[in-house]
Amino acid sequence: MKKLLILLLFPIVIYAQKPVFTTAKVKSATVYFNSAEISQTTSATLPKGTSEIVVKNVADYLNENTIQIGAPSNITVLSVQFTNNYISEYEIDENSPAIKKVRDSITLVEKEIKKNNNSKIAEVKTIELLDKNQQVYGVNSGLSVVELTKMVDYYKSKRTEISNTIDVLEEKSKKLNETLTRLKNKLEINTQKEEKTSKGKLVLQIMNETAGNVDFSINYLTNNASWQPFYDLRANTVSDPIEMMYKAQVAQNTGIDWKQVKLTLSSGNPNQNNQAPILNAWFLRYGNQNNYGYLQNDAKSNSLQGLAAGIQVEQAEMVMKDKSISRYTTIQENQLNISFDIDIPYDILSNGKAHSVALKEINLPATYKYYAAPRVEKEAFLLAEISDYSKYNLLPGEANIIFEGLYVGKTYINPNQTSDTLNLSMGRDKKISIKREKVVDKSGTKFLSSKKEQTFTYDITIRNNKKEAVALMLKDQYPLSTDKEVEIELKESDGAKINSETGILTWDLNLKPNETKKIRISYKVKYPKDKIIDNL
Repeated sequence: MKKLLILLLFPIVIYAQKPVFTTAKVKSATVYFNSAEISQTTSATLPKGTSEIVVKNVADYLNENTIQIGAPSNITVLSVQFTNNYISEYEIDENSPAIKKVRDSITLVEKEIKKNNNSKIAEVKTIELLDKNQQVYGVNSGLSVVELTKMVDYYKSKRTEISNTIDVLEEKSKKLNETLTRLKNKLEINTQKEEKTSKGKLVLQIMNETAGNVDFSINYLTNNASWQPFYDLRANTVSDPIEMMYKAQVAQNTGIDWKQVKLTLSSGNPNQNNQAPILNAWFLRYGNQNNYGYLQNDAKSNSLQGLAAGIQVEQAEMVMKDKSISRYTTIQENQLNISFDIDIPYDILSNGKAHSVALKEINLPATYKYYAAPRVEKEAFLLAEISDYSKYNLLPGEANIIFEGLYVGKTYINPNQTSDTLNLSMGRDKKISIKREKVVDKSGTKFLSSKKEQTFTYDITIRNNKKEAVALMLKDQYPLSTDKEVEIELKESDGAKINSETGILTWDLNLKPNETKKIRISYKVKYPKDKIIDNL
């Protein structure tokens, strides 16, 4: 087979002979984040010389510059044109056995209807003739009473017979017309089935050295497909590793259904530039460093969307029991992208809906700790710290969290961070109760000549209602000021690690089962009494 990159360099030549119609089948697809490269095959029986081939069932929209046609060495591809508006009187033809069968039946029924109508006309004309001859009846006819009686009996008998025959013919005509209607409807359905494939077509002008059957391969890029990484994170206890199911959500709206197709999922961007690359000098420069700490405001990192906590997730549990999926996925990694070659064929329908594709299972050794910042959220979060996470080929994406057999929400995995440890938020744990209450008798406001002095004191109460001991990182904070007129004094921190640059206080607590601990913080703010601070 030879592959040619076909551009529209030649005008389409109109040939006198019928075009040859053939339908392409999807064999494989390489799906990128916002596009897909589709590989199809087809075959056609061609005469010697030039032919026009109309390849049906290609994507409704594609990048014409990316079309590649593979053909044997005795075939010359003169030109190729993509269209989704091809009209031809030959397009629905006897090439389809199902359509040919219905059309042959329609022809037979139409012939039968014609014969039936001719018979009915003959019978009607016979009745008209009998009715005209009844004028001979009567006294002046010259017939005797006996002869007249015989004539009347014959007329009654014959007219009744013919009338009954006409009734039978009319009933037959009705049934034949009903059959014809059904056949025409069936032809329309079969035609729609034949053309349901897609609107997209390739029109090829071919020169063939020898007549015979020819196999073609077709490759092109379309933007109507995409995939996103997605994960299921499951942990039974804080002493077990995380069982991760690495998945993909694949969607396509190309106009053709992918049936039993070999999939490759790639994080790369297909390079459609046909110009050979040139290397220039490579200069290093400083960039902005992203900080990923415990107090992120990133909605994705802290989001707990989805179903309410406590709902059983049987489907996720079943998926995690199947530990064989990794055998069918080959991962290839280079400096710029990761690709997943999947040996199991998949059906991806052209409906724009996300189809779940399992890639592999990973056991992530994790160190667990609880985290709470009750000033902004009065619940404890379970964090899993993953070290050396780069070896798992993770990509940014959402993840379902299943902890202790319960679905607890969603989190976001961001492997592009700069820290050595990947922190995964495993959701809230309501078995650790936290209260942050203002101590009224230790708080208040004083006025000192030109100054206003406010004191704030809070008690933070943490109780471990679990059956096992937990390690909890507790954070709170006191305010800071860049205005010299605003004086701030941290009066009480209860043994916290103090970051004076950020005002963040950190306690590393170990709580036994059913143990309660209380932490107190207190700070004083002094500022001109004619000023107002609106965020205290």
